[in-house]
Amino acid sequence: MKKIEAIIKPFKLEEVKSGLAELGIEGMTVSEVRGFGVRGTNDPLQTWSGSSRFLPKLKLELIVRNELQGSAVTAIKQCARTGRQGDGKIFVQDLLEVIRIRTEERGDQAI
Repeated sequence: MKKIEAIIKPFKLEEVKSGLAELGIEGMTVSEVRGFGVRGTNDPLQTWSGSSRFLPKLKLELIVRNELQGSAVTAIKQCARTGRQGDGKIFVQDLLEVIRIRTEERGDQAI
């Protein structure tokens, strides 16, 4: 199993959800976050204090079976991309275990 986290522009959420739904991926957690990247600042001396411009983003978190990882990442890239700075990032991690609290199902059954 893989955990995929994607930081995207908020207006791209519906497009990304649709792209993932075409793969049968319906469940995810969406959080409102703020951030900026190195390329987001014009001042190389700018630090984390005060003057940094944090931009609104969405963080998507989804768990997929190993065989869906490549397709899910491709869908997110294609649907979230504008070709401009700030399109976001995708992080993929190995996931040791998933447990559904209500039923105590584990692994792929709990996704």
